[in-house]
Amino acid sequence: MPRYARAEREALADLMLELGPDAPTVNEGWTTRDLAAHLLVRERRPDAAGGILLPPLREHGESVRRRIAAGPYPELVARVRRPPLWSPVSNPLTDELANGLEFFIHHEDVRRARPGWHPRDLPAGQQRVLWKRVGLLARMALRRFPAEVLVQAPGHGELRAGRSGGRLRVVGAPGELVLFLTGRQRVARVQVDGPAEGAERLRTAELGF
Repeated sequence: MPRYARAEREALADLMLELGPDAPTVNEGWTTRDLAAHLLVRERRPDAAGGILLPPLREHGESVRRRIAAGPYPELVARVRRPPLWSPVSNPLTDELANGLEFFIHHEDVRRARPGWHPRDLPAGQQRVLWKRVGLLARMALRRFPAEVLVQAPGHGELRAGRSGGRLRVVGAPGELVLFLTGRQRVARVQVDGPAEGAERLRTAELGF
């Protein structure tokens, strides 16, 4: 079985070392140092990782992340590269499921914050894996969006999400749809069709979790 999570992790670690701790990312206000600390909290600090998704725990999670980020940058990247076997999200049984999407997204967060970036030509198998995740992402990201959205990946399939109130269509490769649906619309190479006002609202909506 291809290990896309491992490959994305290695590529991200290599790129973070190449660019250094102060390089920008697509995540507004975050540098590569901030991103490395986020990944370490997620994998190594279950007491603080809940703050990534749960607002009541966010302050504690951010406090822990900032303390980790203050460490030597090469050490942070080395720890990102070598996840602990005991981690619930990066042990051999869970790594591909839990991290295939995570590290693809964050690798692109660093790649696409640089001038002159262009989409990668991903392996067909990786695109298929990413498409399998698009359905859940679309249902979560668009659950309150006031229009029905047809999400299409040519050669992979289509699905519908959102609510009534108009119709829109988003077309792109699976990897581009993943980025779009996780709040990275400004760097996702997709086509949005439909009424101009609704399309603009979708391009600027706060999507993701």
